Amino acid sequence: MSYTFASSDPSVEAGLRRIALDQLGRALSSMDSCDEDLHEAVHDARKRCKKLRGLVRLVRPAFPDYSAENAALRDAARRLSRFRDRTAMLETFDRLADALGARLDADATAPLREALEDRRARAAEDPELTETLAAFRQDLEDARDRAAKWSLDDDGFDAVAGGIAKTYKRARKAMRRAEQSGHAEDMHDWRKRVKYHWYHARLLSDIWPAMMDAHVDVADDLSDALGDHHDLAEFRVLLQDPSLPAAGRHALFEPARDEMDRLESHAFALGARLLAEKPKPLVKRWGKWWDIWQDA
Repeated sequence: MSYTFASSDPSVEAGLRRIALDQLGRALSSMDSCDEDLHEAVHDARKRCKKLRGLVRLVRPAFPDYSAENAALRDAARRLSRFRDRTAMLETFDRLADALGARLDADATAPLREALEDRRARAAEDPELTETLAAFRQDLEDARDRAAKWSLDDDGFDAVAGGIAKTYKRARKAMRRAEQSGHAEDMHDWRKRVKYHWYHARLLSDIWPAMMDAHVDVADDLSDALGDHHDLAEFRVLLQDPSLPAAGRHALFEPARDEMDRLESHAFALGARLLAEKPKPLVKRWGKWWDIWQDA
């Protein structure tokens, strides 16, 4: 229930505040656990910033402070993006290694993984990181203070209909652009649009769980596939760094491209299903489910 509107919410505005305060509280709790697992704490807190941006996008047309709050959440998460990227590249290495299985040249790639681990360890020991973490935490605390006073100009399904339509329409448009260009940048833009639609489906999942849960699952799978695709694109850029062990870089460069191709095929198959419907019918259908849910 924490990241979904509830029939017990007195209004959409009340639900907005409840969800935002819950996510910010969880993000701050994660930051409190930095001494236990710094990398997981940073990952979780940044993930909650993204969920909050999905939340404010849902009510965007009815939320006067949308632009300021979206920018504040974006900038807060960006403080730690470079640090998070060190872990993301290690995770990408491991996912690619798992995909290759027995085809992985372990002797050639082991020194590369060690080098990536060393980079992450040095980033964690950077004296400036303490200041960055403190600034990020302050950003979260400031956002929590503001979120308690957020207000909307509309209520009911009217407060969310415009956000659903805008995000879903952008996801469909981004998929068409990615299909036409095949560029990694366009695939990444599609992923961002899909992820926001996934958040919106999650936030409204209680309007009819039996129907919405399947939609949420497909959006989740598509978001994961596109996220892995983006990470591999960034990984291939990293593999061109001459300061990293050459044997490992050469051994993984083409397999990374092959895995990207596989993910592209999977993503477009999922996207064709998830985004088959036009925006107006989808919003109208969800609106009817909302009304039934509220009247139950």
